[in-house]
Amino acid sequence: MSKRSNTAMMRIAIAGGGGFANILARQLSETAHAMIVLSRRPHPELETYGCQVITVDYSDLDNLQFTLRGVDLIISTISGPEQINLIDAARRAHVSCFVPSEFEGPLSRRPTDDPMERGSSTALEFLERCASSRSRPMRYTVFSCGLFYERFGPGGLSSLNMGASFGAHRPSGDMLDLTAGIAEIPVTNSHGNQVHVTMTSVYDVALFVASAIELGVQNWPREFRMRGAYVTTQRLVEISQEVTRTELEVFSRPYQQLHDWLRYHSDMQDDANARKMIHLIQVADGRYAFTDANLNELVDFRPLGLRDWLQSTWGRS
Repeated sequence: MSKRSNTAMMRIAIAGGGGFANILARQLSETAHAMIVLSRRPHPELETYGCQVITVDYSDLDNLQFTLRGVDLIISTISGPEQINLIDAARRAHVSCFVPSEFEGPLSRRPTDDPMERGSSTALEFLERCASSRSRPMRYTVFSCGLFYERFGPGGLSSLNMGASFGAHRPSGDMLDLTAGIAEIPVTNSHGNQVHVTMTSVYDVALFVASAIELGVQNWPREFRMRGAYVTTQRLVEISQEVTRTELEVFSRPYQQLHDWLRYHSDMQDDANARKMIHLIQVADGRYAFTDANLNELVDFRPLGLRDWLQSTWGRS
C-alpha cells in the first residue's frame, strides 16, 4: 500500500458493475473506508466485499444526486453520456473528488481528435469546469497506467468483462494475440524512431488507486501516472516469445503502412480492422508511452513487470 496513511475514513462510490469495478471493489474492501457500488443491474457478488450495491438509472439525474449524498469520492468505470450525468449529479451532491474512467494513456498524450474517445474530452472539460467553480469546487484526478497487460491475456479484456465499450475486448484487435500466435506491431513512429509502450496490470492499477487513497485525496495532483513496464514494441514481442516458448508470426508495421492499412480497411468498411489500425497508430504516436510515473514513487509495493506477468499468465513449467 502507500508509504503513509494521511486520510480520514471516507464514503467511496464506484460507478459501474463490470470487471474493473469488481476488481476495484475487492481491493478497496481491504481499506477502512465505507463503499457503495452504483450499477445498472444487481451484482450480489459485489456484496461479498462488504459494500452496498445500489441499482441506478444514470439518466435519472435527481435520483442519482440523491444516491450520492454523503459520498466523498467517486471512482468511475463508465463512459459516455452516463459518465457525464454522473459528474453532473456528483457536482450537485457536493462530492469532493471524482476519478473519471480514463485509466490508460496519460493526458498529455491524448490526440486532439480521437475517434475512439467515448466522450472522454467532454467529460474532462466538464470536470475542469467543476474544479474551477468558486462556490463549491469538485476536484478530479486521472489515473494513467498505459495499456493493461490483460489485453494480451487468454481471451483478452473480455475475460474480465472489460473493454467492449472501446473495442478492446478481444486479443485479435490488439498488438498480441498469443492464443493465435500472431503479433502485429508498430515498429516506427512518424520520425522513424522505435515505438515504446507503458503497461500495467489491471490488478496493480486497483492497488495503486487504493494506495493513493491512503495518501489523502486532498493531496492528489490532477494526474497520477503508474507503470509496470516500459518497453519497445519489438521487445514486447521478444519477451512474449521467450516466456511462452513459441515463435509468433510477427507483422512489423512501419508508420506509413499503418495509415495505408487504415485507409484500406475503412474503404472496405471493415470496422474491426480499421479500429485496430487506429489503435496501432495511437501506440506509434506515443499515446501509451511514458516513464515519469509519479505514483510509483509514493507507494511501497512493486507492480508486476512484463516478464513476471507473462510468466504468471502464460508461463509453461
